Amino acid sequence: MRLRGIFRILGLLICLFSATLLPPAVVAVIYEDGGGMAFMLAFAVSILLGFVVWYPNRHQTTDLKVRDGFLLTVLFWTVLGMVGFMPLWFAEELPLSVTDAVFESFSGLTTTGATVIQGIEHLPHSILFYRQQLQWLGGMGIIVLAVAILPMLGIGGMQLYRTEIPGPLKDAKLTPRIADTAKHLWYIYVALTAACAIAYKLAGMSWFDAIGHSFSTIAVGGFSTYDASMGYFDSSTINTICVVFLLLSSMNFAVHYASLTGRTARSYWNDPEVRAFLLIQLALVLIVFATVLLHNIFSDVGTAFNQAMFQAVSISTTAGFATTNFSAWPLFLPILLVFASFIGGCASSTAGGLKVVRVLLLFRQGVRELNRLVHPAGVYTVKLGQRILAPRVVEAVWGFFAAYALVFVVIMLGLLATGMDDLTAFSATAACLNNLGPGLGDVAANYSDIPDTAKWLLVIAMLFGRLEVFTILVLLTPTFWRS
Repeated sequence: MRLRGIFRILGLLICLFSATLLPPAVVAVIYEDGGGMAFMLAFAVSILLGFVVWYPNRHQTTDLKVRDGFLLTVLFWTVLGMVGFMPLWFAEELPLSVTDAVFESFSGLTTTGATVIQGIEHLPHSILFYRQQLQWLGGMGIIVLAVAILPMLGIGGMQLYRTEIPGPLKDAKLTPRIADTAKHLWYIYVALTAACAIAYKLAGMSWFDAIGHSFSTIAVGGFSTYDASMGYFDSSTINTICVVFLLLSSMNFAVHYASLTGRTARSYWNDPEVRAFLLIQLALVLIVFATVLLHNIFSDVGTAFNQAMFQAVSISTTAGFATTNFSAWPLFLPILLVFASFIGGCASSTAGGLKVVRVLLLFRQGVRELNRLVHPAGVYTVKLGQRILAPRVVEAVWGFFAAYALVFVVIMLGLLATGMDDLTAFSATAACLNNLGPGLGDVAANYSDIPDTAKWLLVIAMLFGRLEVFTILVLLTPTFWRS
């Protein structure tokens, strides 16, 4: 274990992250909202912390191995989440406890979108911008993690994309070629963000709202600058724009790259995961649309379709934006959409959940077992597109699913132990583990009223969900720490 090399990189990352506290301070100056001091103080503390971690280890330049990558990844997200809470805690305009500030910070950085803040639109512009920026940075962070790092670590089937991602990552160490991969991903991510912001502006948002909501849309995060979320704008055009960019952001970014370099949209339909994702989204939209029509929830068909499409895509992709109180719809729909969030988006996207490719492989493995029951002597394979998958990949997916279920049960039992009712505990666990945000029951709109112990448990759930479960669980095994 190259601990000193890990701390050297971690110190640099903290210093780099501290620079992200400066744009909100600039926003505070522009809007004269008085919130700049909290960000400058947090900047000073974080850059000092980063220097203290980096300086003693500055000469440790040995290449990191796979095992080091696990520890660095977990430390990266945990430490930055703790650093990110400082301006929220320092801000006089936002009287949050340490627990609430940490919850809000991790919810933003993991792109979960759960919030403990009420009266969001009355906050200073600098804090509003910071919350949106947290999600944007977290979304890019998980893309780099998922496309450039997790395939090497073999996280539950993510190695499927090892030979397809932009940039050759064949060896077992974290090499400089990850920087080249990350560079191309940044181009795509920034381009999508810019296009989304311009579309929102043309649809009637102010530039501040357009940029802020483009951050959380492309990150599939769900934070908004208003308590009413997207419902504040009451615009079918804005809803449609949001749906389009949520779908794009929930697709595999490696497929975006392949499409751009090949200058053809055929890459999307040729990818079996993207096809399955789009078919799932279409089915959900039609089911929700038919149900709201049946129950006469909306006055006209056009509004019913727009609302059904928005809520179905927003919840199932784990964004969590809202235009209406979907938890008040017939219980069938909220439960259906919460369960859909377990599927989430495609691998190597900013969406949460199990990921479509894993669910697809679980389904095909189940079909293979049924065929074996009928024809025990038959030889059946599991395919993804035209590729026959090795047993190791399928085993990894089943292992991931089992670990995901175990973490879900443990977190939910912990929430029940804090006194939560069963519906709230179930939906809060699902919402945070899937990085969805809004739940049902007492957490349908806000998490401020749940116990502090429950909030800390949900912060852990957010990290487990964002870091693909195994990344954290492997640190708990004695084997990992043996030299």
